[in-house]
Amino acid sequence: MTLFAYIAVMAVVTYLVRMLPFTLFRRQIRSRFIRGLLYYLPYAVLSAMTIPAIFYATGNVVTATVGTLVALMLAYFRLPLIVVALAAACSALLTGFLL
Repeated sequence: MTLFAYIAVMAVVTYLVRMLPFTLFRRQIRSRFIRGLLYYLPYAVLSAMTIPAIFYATGNVVTATVGTLVALMLAYFRLPLIVVALAAACSALLTGFLL
């Protein structure tokens, strides 16, 4: 019985999160501040979830920092995502072997 209660609560919470913006904001948002906030919010949330995971993934802050710096440099030069990801992983791995 508790399994069904958990599923029902999750369904209600998921529905409320998706329904509330439609019911609260019926008209177009004209405020530049709020529009800018809503535009950059997904990027901020994604960064807040990803950055800590990067530094705890390898178990060593040095290897994670080297991999992150390599990824940032290659992304700055607009290389494809697969190249950036593979180069960052390889640099973190090689740094781990050298340490």
